[in-house]
Amino acid sequence: MMGKITFYEEKNFQGRSYECMSDCSDMSSHMSRCQSCRVESGCFMLYERNNYMGQQFFMRRGEYNDMHRMQSMGMMFDNIRSCRMIPFHRGQFRMKIYEREDFGGQSNEMMDDCDNIQERYRMSDCQSCNVMDGHWLMYEQPHYKGRMMYMRPGEYRSFRDMGMSGQRFMSMRRITDMC
Repeated sequence: MMGKITFYEEKNFQGRSYECMSDCSDMSSHMSRCQSCRVESGCFMLYERNNYMGQQFFMRRGEYNDMHRMQSMGMMFDNIRSCRMIPFHRGQFRMKIYEREDFGGQSNEMMDDCDNIQERYRMSDCQSCNVMDGHWLMYEQPHYKGRMMYMRPGEYRSFRDMGMSGQRFMSMRRITDMC
């Protein structure tokens, strides 16, 4: 199943538009700003900087007629510069989280959502991880609040190297949406 998102330069789906059906590392050549968008199918991660860097926001199917209103839903930026389509995952979810960078300190393997790593695992922080199966969202605060980061299968030795300097992650959720 392919995803499709359309970005508009003005609120209420007006002005110049850019239709995207895959990853886009630099939207600035297509449009100068994004004031609204429509996710017709699939799920997408939006990024405040080019090359999938900086703060991120998860989007599922729906109409978003005013991106400034998205701040009430947790979007902490108003400048979209890149986007990534999130493929639908069938099967199990597995991720190993580590207290320190380079897979150091206490570790725990997860297969389901965790709304607070401090309460469940007695971990004060998560600074690296290995995503073995599935796609995940990590949040800086317990109960899936605050800034978020999209994690796909792979090894993440340091979140700081991903442009998330000083960021702590305290809760994790599997992306199970078909959107």
